[in-house]
Amino acid sequence: MDDQGCPRCKTTKYRNPSLKLLVNICGHSLCESCVDLLFIKGSGTCPECGTSLRRNNFRLQLFEDAFVEKEVDIRKKIMKDFNKKEEDFSTLREYNDYLEQLETIIYNLANNIDVESTKKMVEQYKKENKDIIQKNRSKLSKDEEYLEMLIAEEEKESKLRHELDLMEVMKEKNKKKKNKEALIDELMFSDLPASTILAGHNASSMHETMMETEKTAATAFSSGAKFGFSKGAGNIPVPSEVGEAFVYTPCELEILGPTAPSEDDVLQKGYLQNIRGASDSDKAGGYDAKMACQRALMEAMCGLFLNPDDPT
Repeated sequence: MDDQGCPRCKTTKYRNPSLKLLVNICGHSLCESCVDLLFIKGSGTCPECGTSLRRNNFRLQLFEDAFVEKEVDIRKKIMKDFNKKEEDFSTLREYNDYLEQLETIIYNLANNIDVESTKKMVEQYKKENKDIIQKNRSKLSKDEEYLEMLIAEEEKESKLRHELDLMEVMKEKNKKKKNKEALIDELMFSDLPASTILAGHNASSMHETMMETEKTAATAFSSGAKFGFSKGAGNIPVPSEVGEAFVYTPCELEILGPTAPSEDDVLQKGYLQNIRGASDSDKAGGYDAKMACQRALMEAMCGLFLNPDDPT
């Protein structure tokens, strides 16, 4: 952001943090002061490309790259007219072709490619689809309606949670206020030492806090499901039906080939000479050269005794 600056007066964000850059329809930016000076007579040309401009065509630059700003502006203008939805097409292929045509138009206008022919294409499309464009402008798509419904529900839930939080805060404040008043009254009218009164008051507050914690031990989620058990709720229910205990049976692997060397053979018979040794990082990740070598030998020998002509 510090490198951003006005190409006319060379002022940068680094020298003037409050610098406001305005971007025009051709995608080039100027600072607010240069725009005011350049368009004192109401019109002017872009100092970089010479495009004829008007003061009301400039807007505040939001993106660091002026080209991105230009493309976003073009996309907004084009999609006001190219506002067909998927339900307006009979097949998905037609809808995809329409989207491809839309992106081609935006790309051509943003990169100054066949600008005149592209604008004619846009005008022709607007004439041919005038009724559909007007209809879609006044009609929300199904997705937009669904999103609006979700947003409304979320705002309602957020408001309700906020009200509940305020009620909890007020309840806690009133409770602290009552405890404070009770402590003051006890200190004023009791014959006991102040240290004894304070100790008893702290113990009573701690006991109440523990009781409230036990009451709210079960955590309630937004879906209404509860997790956990409060005191007195009983033990976790045990299923009444007990099935047969699972017995592990190791699988028998038929490799249809010679038996692979054991780990001891891999170490003693020099198989590891052709295997990359394990570095410290490999060992930390669980890589073992001995196991990798044994697995490679097993894969090499697997299927060597297979006879497709033998039915057994």
